[in-house]
Amino acid sequence: MWPGRFQDRPHISTRQYARILKDWVVSIGLEPSAYGTHSMRRTKVAQIYKKTGNLRAVQLLLGHTKMDSTVRYLGVDLEDALAISEGVEI
Repeated sequence: MWPGRFQDRPHISTRQYARILKDWVVSIGLEPSAYGTHSMRRTKVAQIYKKTGNLRAVQLLLGHTKMDSTVRYLGVDLEDALAISEGVEI
């Protein structure tokens, strides 16, 4: 998906990805210092969690070995857990 500029490198570097992201952000008129590669990663998994409530899926996508890490990463709190619980009918 992200081929490198050189034949000996099959993928782009982290720095190249950061430059591409910065160019995208600037092109739509946003402040580039407010957006970065890590915030984009967090945003994607946060959206997945909000739409599905599936922490295990998010944990796998992030490559976390401990669920505690995923919960902290997303900032999940008791209110989130209760809202998900209330949405499930048995």
